[in-house]
Amino acid sequence: MSSSVLDSMARAGIVPVIAIDSLDHALPLADALLAGGLNAVEITFRTKAAAEVIRKLSAERPQLITGAGTVLSPETLELAVSCGAKFAVAPGLNPRVVQAAQNSELPFVPGVATPSDIERGLELGCRILKFFPAEALGGVSLLSAFAGPYKHTGVRFMPTGGVKTSNLADYLALPVVACVGGTWIAKASDMAEGKWDEITQRCRDAVSLVAQIRGGTK
Repeated sequence: MSSSVLDSMARAGIVPVIAIDSLDHALPLADALLAGGLNAVEITFRTKAAAEVIRKLSAERPQLITGAGTVLSPETLELAVSCGAKFAVAPGLNPRVVQAAQNSELPFVPGVATPSDIERGLELGCRILKFFPAEALGGVSLLSAFAGPYKHTGVRFMPTGGVKTSNLADYLALPVVACVGGTWIAKASDMAEGKWDEITQRCRDAVSLVAQIRGGTK
């Protein structure tokens, strides 16, 4: 499985996680993210519009690394691939989905919540794991504890769920964090009201913080 996409996500430090209801919002969203300095997005399969949004962004905004989220089955994984997704993410670790992703050579980030999950992910060849729901599970404190027995394996995490501007720096400061999933970047209400400038500003603020925490690199 190619790691170049996952490497790009790690360099960015933040991947917006978006549940988008309208195909009409796809291109304005992409342009707002790119204008703000973020070049990757996770479009979750929580809405009816998700597949067509991924398809449209992949075709019309190829400079944006568009991935699929909430990928819960091999069938959804195949749909993501057919729509042009460049990566996929899941809230849990389903070996069947991991295998489907590997068969398709699609970079895949499964979700974990426990040491057993982490070890299963490592056994399946996954090196970036989504830590979800991050804050509810113990946040930075638990991730720091995971680093003890697992850091030497090279595994890194993508904490998602409860990450926001007030705790973003704490997550990014952890060496085991590759990137964070950011649901606060583009809210449904902002997209519905066309507040694209506000979304762009959130991206800029986040990019600036990543640079500060990680020594000027994204």
